Amino acid sequence: MPNVRDVDAAAFINAYAQHLKRSGKIEVPTWVDIVKTGAYKEQAPYDPDWYYVRAAALARHIYLRKAVGIGALKKLHGGASNRGFRPSHHADASGSVQRKVVQGLEQIGVLEKDPKGGRRISQDGQRDLDRIAVACLESMREEEDEEEEDEDEEDDE
Repeated sequence: MPNVRDVDAAAFINAYAQHLKRSGKIEVPTWVDIVKTGAYKEQAPYDPDWYYVRAAALARHIYLRKAVGIGALKKLHGGASNRGFRPSHHADASGSVQRKVVQGLEQIGVLEKDPKGGRRISQDGQRDLDRIAVACLESMREEEDEEEEDEDEEDDE
């Protein structure tokens, strides 16, 4: 049975973000259109659906590990801080954004708190993510089949 590990990360994250947006279960805060995702950023994200993409990325990241805390997620989505003439250094992302996304995923039953600390994927969440991964693999196979058919038709001409 294929799972999230077998699917390309970008393809899975886009597919799961679309699933979250279509389902409408995850509650998007009112501040998503104006918030910066880190102190090192200059502007808010351009993508209007960035919240769903971040939720999908965090769900996948936590799926691949046993338990993850907010501090680790801050490091994961951090980036280079522009320090002028001085060399750039890593800066962590906003903890509040990560926390709100994780709390939203907890409310819909994808994540749960780990007794040792941090968050882990729940049984329902694992089933949900695996189902999306299977659908993603099937769509990728269909695209490959269509490309092969197109190549065969071009060779015949």
